[in-house]
Amino acid sequence: MPDTFTYKVRDQSGGLVTGQLEADDPALVAGKLRGMGYTPIAIERQSSNNLSRDIKIPGFSNRVALKEVAVFSRQFATMINSGLSLLRSLTILAEQTENPELRRIANQVRIDVEKGSSLSAAMAREPRAFSRLYVAMVRSGEIGGTLDEVLLRLSDTIEKQVELRRKVKSAMTYPTVVAVMVLLIASAMLIFIVPMFKDMYAQLGGTLPLPTRVLLSISNFAKSFWWVLAGMLAGAFFGIRYWSNTVEGRKKYDAIKLRIPVMGGLVRKTALARFSRTLSALVRSGVPILESLEIVAETSGNYVVAVAARDTQRAVKLGDTISRPLEQHDVFPPMVVQMIAVGEETGALDEMLEKIADFYDQEVEATVDALTSLIEPLLMVFMGIVVGGMIISLYLPMFNIIKLIK
Repeated sequence: MPDTFTYKVRDQSGGLVTGQLEADDPALVAGKLRGMGYTPIAIERQSSNNLSRDIKIPGFSNRVALKEVAVFSRQFATMINSGLSLLRSLTILAEQTENPELRRIANQVRIDVEKGSSLSAAMAREPRAFSRLYVAMVRSGEIGGTLDEVLLRLSDTIEKQVELRRKVKSAMTYPTVVAVMVLLIASAMLIFIVPMFKDMYAQLGGTLPLPTRVLLSISNFAKSFWWVLAGMLAGAFFGIRYWSNTVEGRKKYDAIKLRIPVMGGLVRKTALARFSRTLSALVRSGVPILESLEIVAETSGNYVVAVAARDTQRAVKLGDTISRPLEQHDVFPPMVVQMIAVGEETGALDEMLEKIADFYDQEVEATVDALTSLIEPLLMVFMGIVVGGMIISLYLPMFNIIKLIK
């Protein structure tokens, strides 16, 4: 197995550059560095103790965020456009990348390229950072000699995807936080506060109002069987999560999401924006239409849209247009189908898809703003009903306390 060597070199302008290479001995490292246009100053074998210093936390240390891939792509494009070689650009990227996992991936891609692999093939071996969409567009850029333009287009596409996700998350975060707060407050009152009133009412005697009796019964059940409720909630959460990850479950779950009042419209607009922008980026980069539709189906994020993309792929393979098969699927509005048809007729499919994506991005933003302004007062009312209802139920006997005292 090759060893890892740490090196210090001077570039053609006299600047100091440091980095790491994998090779069998220092002589091979020196040869590689000279071939890259560097003048070696120092080459040291990295000890196994240094390698063991990196502590990896599963699920955190090996994550590469989409935003980091977008920045990586933009910097890569700038270097390629400035005339830097592929290997030197990858070396610089690996040195300045803060994410340890992305740094490792950049180093591994550089090593694979040094061994004779194409950039797209090297990136295809790192699916944690580079999706099939990314690899296909890079491959088209290599073939067409427009790698810098493709990388810039990729960074724009990824950044818009990140922004779209942020908008959707912002619409869901507030109600989720409020719902959790209501659940915690209600649980604390049922387990700790209500039992105190129960003891006091037991000493007073008499018949308590119906709301108070119901609240006391719920409190008694929650205090005695809280572990059952917690288990049921956890079981429901993980059960739904497991079911939605199965093929049949995902099919039904994604269809249900599209039919949810108010939120279903947001899910649909988000899926259409992602479909249009991804297909536009692939078509504009020169990726074959059949491969583009397959990639769109994989990255759509919604099973219903993925089925529509695969049906369209099969129809196009038989000589049909893109717009006609999409017309058979309700998830695509007539406006989208007609705009795609016009794009096919005029030879400007990528531009028309880009316009559709921009339109639905704006629609998502408007929907998120409307939902935020609508959900906030509704949640406040919900919290008032739950907490206020419990407090009123507790104090109802106080209004009749003279009759309860014996």
